[in-house]
Amino acid sequence: MYELEEQGYLYWIGIIPVLVLLFLYVLLWKRKKQREFGDLALVKRLSPDRSVFKPVLKFTLMMLALVALVLGLVNPKIGTKMETVKREGIDIVFAIDVSKSMLAEDVAPSRLEKSKQLVSQIINQLGNDRIGIVAYAGSAFPVLPITTDYGVSKMFLQSMNTSVVSSQGTSLDEAIKLCSTYFDKGNKTSKLVIMVSDGEDHSEGALEAAAEANKNGMKIITIGVGTEKGGPIPIKENGVVQNFKRDNNNEVVITKLNPQSLMEIAKETKGGYVNGNNTKEVLAYIKKALDNIQKTEFEATEMADFQSQFQWFLGIAFVLLFVDIFLLDRRTGWIKKLNLFNEKE
Repeated sequence: MYELEEQGYLYWIGIIPVLVLLFLYVLLWKRKKQREFGDLALVKRLSPDRSVFKPVLKFTLMMLALVALVLGLVNPKIGTKMETVKREGIDIVFAIDVSKSMLAEDVAPSRLEKSKQLVSQIINQLGNDRIGIVAYAGSAFPVLPITTDYGVSKMFLQSMNTSVVSSQGTSLDEAIKLCSTYFDKGNKTSKLVIMVSDGEDHSEGALEAAAEANKNGMKIITIGVGTEKGGPIPIKENGVVQNFKRDNNNEVVITKLNPQSLMEIAKETKGGYVNGNNTKEVLAYIKKALDNIQKTEFEATEMADFQSQFQWFLGIAFVLLFVDIFLLDRRTGWIKKLNLFNEKE
């Protein structure tokens, strides 16, 4: 069994036929020019040590080296061992607040960046759990479906910003409802939502949505990011603060952490609340919570232990190029005597 890790590089093989045609064209062009210069037999006598075969051999070595180099970049992998892997874990959906208030910098570097750092650290300490990501502000938006690919999850996580959701405000109920759709109701896998927000809720119905989620077997852990003292919402241009968001009275808007709403949501689902300003405390709290949640076997699959083989192809390419460098266009003495290619008169 084998797999090709970077199949995109295979397209470079397509350049080889072009180079071959170009090489043949050059050979024909040279032969034409030699005929224009004089009789071919006389031209050969003027350069008796010139080999007809060597340029073809050098070009062939160059093409083989190119093929080996491309295969090295593709990185073929050979499966050396098959085993059955059974995963046990829970389904986790991260609901991340991306409203404008999350741009406040009362928590360094900002509430949103702090939230992404917290989620990334939590993902780092997960084992076999499946995860998904939801972004929400005035409405909710599915960023990533349930997956076990943590690398892809963190890539999507880092790309999140306040423009992901066009509708501004903060609707905690919309976030909870969308998270509910991530879970299969018929699946007995434990369901957990980790909601990261400053707690400002501009909608009604968050507690009702939480109660409905509890009926469906969901547990919600809320993480509050921000300070109760609060801070202004910066308006930046090219990374430089130009102004601060103002209300209808032209007063600078001060956004504050509202832990009460987050605590009520967590309590409704028998979850928990933790202040997100201290990363170590958050990680310890989440780890303890995960340890107390029942793990379920949700996947059994055949896995192959693949070993990379790129080094062999790169080695072959290096050897071929090394030989090509020291291979001259003139005839080799001892091969000349054998006249293997009928190059003598």
